[in-house]
Amino acid sequence: MTSKTEAIFWSIALPGFAQILNRKLLKGFVFIFLEFLINVNSNFNTAIMASFLGEIDRAVNIVNYQWLMFYPCVYMFAMWDAFKDAEGDRSPYSFFPFVFGAYFVTVGLMYSPVFKINGVLLGPIWLPILSLIPGLLVGYIIWMIIYFVKKNKK
Repeated sequence: MTSKTEAIFWSIALPGFAQILNRKLLKGFVFIFLEFLINVNSNFNTAIMASFLGEIDRAVNIVNYQWLMFYPCVYMFAMWDAFKDAEGDRSPYSFFPFVFGAYFVTVGLMYSPVFKINGVLLGPIWLPILSLIPGLLVGYIIWMIIYFVKKNKK
């Protein structure tokens, strides 16, 4: 069994790696397959390169948004699954940060071709990445509120 931290970091590296470490081979290979399928069909790596090189307009034009829209949910689900399996974590509602993270990243992706900060287009890489932070925070806050409400009812 991997630790929660190790599972999260391996899932960040490539969805499916943590599942393989936890001996959930079929699930791990399915996540790796989905990662490659979505990545290749969405031109994601090319868009990442263009974004890091400051060619945001090129990244916007090269991305296949129909394919890339699947990526946040697969990525965050693989991370949650790895987190859940690590050390036998079965905390109720522990999925909330992952779900809201996926939701906010997806919304960020939808607005990425048009959303600008100080006149600068962030594009399909930077806006979704920045959207993850409030998504995780909202999910964590909701998780904690539910946890404390249920705890105080007992």
